[in-house]
Amino acid sequence: MEQKYFAPSELVINEDGTCFHLHLRPEYLADRVILVGDPARVDTVAAHLDEKEFETQSREFHTITGTYKGKRITIQSHGIGCDNIDIVVNELDTLANIDYNTRTEKSEHRTLTMVRIGTCGGLQPYTPTGSFVASVKSIGFDGLLNYYAGRNEVCDLDLEKEFVKHMDWNPQKGAPYVAVADEKLTNQIAQDDMIRGYTISCGGFYGPQGRELRAPISDSKQNEKVESFEYDGMKICNFEMESSALAGLASLLGHKATTCCMVIANRYAKEMNTEYKNSIDTLIKKVLDRI
Repeated sequence: MEQKYFAPSELVINEDGTCFHLHLRPEYLADRVILVGDPARVDTVAAHLDEKEFETQSREFHTITGTYKGKRITIQSHGIGCDNIDIVVNELDTLANIDYNTRTEKSEHRTLTMVRIGTCGGLQPYTPTGSFVASVKSIGFDGLLNYYAGRNEVCDLDLEKEFVKHMDWNPQKGAPYVAVADEKLTNQIAQDDMIRGYTISCGGFYGPQGRELRAPISDSKQNEKVESFEYDGMKICNFEMESSALAGLASLLGHKATTCCMVIANRYAKEMNTEYKNSIDTLIKKVLDRI
């Protein structure tokens, strides 16, 4: 079978042999990857490493690879939004599964294990600020996965239908999709001290999450409907902005991925903790030990 060739316009490789945005070479990438939004949080996670072997930064993409208790781990920032996840996951996959010298797909697939550590807004009375939420399935408001063939095979289509019906969804917003996190990995990370539930990944922080400032939002009842939705005995626990793209793209590309977030705002109780950076280290340590 002829190997697929990736042209320079599609697989952009920098002159130093690194991938276009992340500025990584294949040998810099570990099989275990911790993803964080804030580039500064890479340093927070890396402070726990026993040894650091490599570091680079380009724009919002900050990378450190090192060792923690005998495990080689890459810590990668992705910035904000599912559009950035599209860049990060695709480029990590090219490093793992494309030969940069021949621009062809490798004969043996390499599977990455990716855990995103993030922050979120809680949507239920049982998701107070400071609690940890593991995303079992993520409802993408962003539409990213709809651009990829095979999205139906990696999504929960029944949940999609029920959610669209419950929300009286306006098709002008684009079709939501429901990406499924890797079940074994989610259980490995969440264990018995994280809240499991559905997550909504939004294409913005304000209007898409039901925040209304000077610009009116199109559905003033959106969050009430989100909070009341229930499917298969589980509710929507939180809003964030990346987990759907991560879970969906990882599944399409043959990787394992899940997201766990610390609640820093409870939309139900209208509470906010702006000092969360002092307490998220507890979640970081749990993920490092469990990944």
